Amino acid sequence: MKTLKKAFLLAVAGVFLLGIFSGLALAQAKEAAKAPAETKIVLRLQSAFAAVLPALGECLPLFKEWVEAASDGTIEVKYFDPGKLVPVFEIHDAVSTGKIEAGYTAPVYLAGKLPSTELFTYIPFGCDGPAYLGWFYSGNGLKLYQEAYDKAGYNLKAFPFAFLAPETAGWFRKAINKPEDLKGLSIRYPGLPGKVLQKLGASISLIPGGEIYQSLEKGAIDGTEFSNPAIDAKLGFYKVAKYNYFPGWHQPVTHLELVMNKDTWNKMSSRQKAVMELAVRAVTTYTLAKSTAVQGSAIVENAKHGVNNSVFSQEMLDLFKKTWLEVIEEETAKDPMLKKIWEDYKAYEAEIRPFACIAYLPMPKCK
Repeated sequence: MKTLKKAFLLAVAGVFLLGIFSGLALAQAKEAAKAPAETKIVLRLQSAFAAVLPALGECLPLFKEWVEAASDGTIEVKYFDPGKLVPVFEIHDAVSTGKIEAGYTAPVYLAGKLPSTELFTYIPFGCDGPAYLGWFYSGNGLKLYQEAYDKAGYNLKAFPFAFLAPETAGWFRKAINKPEDLKGLSIRYPGLPGKVLQKLGASISLIPGGEIYQSLEKGAIDGTEFSNPAIDAKLGFYKVAKYNYFPGWHQPVTHLELVMNKDTWNKMSSRQKAVMELAVRAVTTYTLAKSTAVQGSAIVENAKHGVNNSVFSQEMLDLFKKTWLEVIEEETAKDPMLKKIWEDYKAYEAEIRPFACIAYLPMPKCK
């Protein structure tokens, strides 16, 4: 009798629990029915960088593939090479106004209007790639990054996207052995680092990557920086400038962004947003890994073309750093947002320094 009673009670309990679970499933189904259907989003993505460039541009076909597959085709990415839809330096405005839905560019390209964005492209004499990523994702970098655009009135959703290995310090038509060698030179250099060289007597301009080779060839400029050796090789700098200097004090790591029109972002479902978030982080991993892996062979190949792979003397590096600290002090005094970002970065760097100073093996001596 006790066994029958126990079985009866278990059966009643099972029916009761089944009713609860069925009710929950029905409620969830009703909620899902209320949610708007996932609509297809087409992203016309204007790039500032040619898709053929190692890591820098090659990430775009991969990004398209990953996003479209993971979203089951509900996001379509149509990417365009530089200048196909809008001029390179107008990408931010075009995305903000909705002329195009997305852009792949450098925050520094907006520095003339919004100086605070420059520290989200590079930090002269700053930390390495993993530590810079740490500032974005484990520090306040990402929050301040979006805040800078919001406060300036840009209708942009900003994503950290491509992270690249250290740049070269520049390509020059003649050797730069002492501070006096910079005086009077016309050099293509970006933003704040450009102000460093300007203080040291150089004349500075910022021109798009696609125009640099011709400017060097015609003698319109005496030197340039653009990216790291593998990318610069694709642009042919080794043919017209035989002195390639290291280390890239101005860009120990380079960040390039994906910006999306906020209205387009807000139209996305939670799944579509998750796909975008995961895809941009996949690009980060790919670009940092690939851009590091291909540089050694590029340097060897450049040497075969007669390039002098040169290292700046400690005297020159000390001068660059001293001048950089003067420049950033002057510039932060003019711009409260730039000051806020710089102060936050310095606090982050101080926090990681106890580990960074002792954790890494000394770099090997190169022959």
